[in-house]
Amino acid sequence: MINKPKELETESVSRLLLKYALPSIVASTVMSIFNIVDSIFIGHGVGTLGLSGLAVLLPLMNMMIAFSTLVAIGGANLMSIRLGQKDYKSANVILGNVVTLSIIYATILIIVCYTFLDKILILSGASAETLPYARSFMQVFLAGVIFTQLFFNLNAMLRSSAAPKKAMIATIGMVFIVVILNPIFIFGLKMGMRGSALATVLSQAIMLCYQLHHFNNKNNCIHFQKGIFKLRWNMISKMMSIGLSPFFMNLTACVVVIIITNSLTRYGGDMAVGAYGIINRFLFLFVMVVIGLMQGMQPIVGYNYGARLYNRAFKALRLSIMFATVISVIGFLLGEFFPHMITSMFTTDKQLTEIAASGMRIMMMAVPLLGIQVISTGFFQSIGYVKTAIFLSLLRQLILIIPALLIFPLFFGLNGIWMSIPVSDTLAAIISVTILMYNYKQLKKLAN
Repeated sequence: MINKPKELETESVSRLLLKYALPSIVASTVMSIFNIVDSIFIGHGVGTLGLSGLAVLLPLMNMMIAFSTLVAIGGANLMSIRLGQKDYKSANVILGNVVTLSIIYATILIIVCYTFLDKILILSGASAETLPYARSFMQVFLAGVIFTQLFFNLNAMLRSSAAPKKAMIATIGMVFIVVILNPIFIFGLKMGMRGSALATVLSQAIMLCYQLHHFNNKNNCIHFQKGIFKLRWNMISKMMSIGLSPFFMNLTACVVVIIITNSLTRYGGDMAVGAYGIINRFLFLFVMVVIGLMQGMQPIVGYNYGARLYNRAFKALRLSIMFATVISVIGFLLGEFFPHMITSMFTTDKQLTEIAASGMRIMMMAVPLLGIQVISTGFFQSIGYVKTAIFLSLLRQLILIIPALLIFPLFFGLNGIWMSIPVSDTLAAIISVTILMYNYKQLKKLAN
């Protein structure tokens, strides 16, 4: 057998974090660059309304990510714990159930979204002008949702089964292919939004074949085998209980983006929606890097917690918070000092550039606090503290930001929408640190 994750309990924690987090960070960074490049192609190849149409799709995309994380994050963290307990049979069953669940929920998403597509997009903030652009993208994208969901979920399985480099290769390969196909479809074949969606689906389908080849290899500790694809409801309930935290986080993010896009349409029109799309793509770059770090941390924490090596789990937590904070501060400095240069990469429209630059300066104010929030939530997911992880996930996305989005614009207009995000982030960070410190002290007693 290869890929037995014995190293997770023997190798230096700092070296392990580098080994597991670096591929995940690279993959997440490349994925963020893909989103940025995709927006740049649409901004220059389709225009301002194309960018606004892309921004309108964010709630629907967040909903799809929510279902993916419910299965993938829950399955990945449970797999890490089972591997720490040397329960390889259960780990393989988790892999098979993740595949089966991915196909089931992706099929349901396709049927529901195709049936109510226009209504969903209008609810998400699409205007009469941006609706055709958003619809064109989603009609093509939905046709390949099964491929995209399997791609992301199997990548999580790769990371948890001691193959983080292969997960990185899959992501980099996907982005490399889409960067080649995007200009061909958008500019060469003049397919516009449909071309961008087709490039995305094809790139993920191609790299899905690479992932399937890995899990078909019987020499790997975790691989496809008879009987693992049959749904085991006791296993599914455990997976989903762990995955509920990121599921609710992304589902509430869907609600938040709907409120944001509708508020932006009301206070700033389609141009403000397009500006939000640009800011979101840039901010997403640093969010994804921190999430990549968290994903690299989780197998280490989950395995060592399952093996009762608590001090190793705590060291991985401390190092992750430190690195995540450094990454967040870099994002803050770039957003505050170079907003015009960043936004001008996406569009040549001066009005759109000005709105996006102004909004970016406000939205990025609390980004240095981003790291502690994400890592804390990921830590509690890894050790199975489901209720705490769910609360931290909902704290910013539901409890704090929605009231701010409803109240601030009444007094500050468009700037009130931008302001609601850093205010919510600041309060969420304070509460997250308080909860983390309390639980850290309680868990520390187990190690003594």
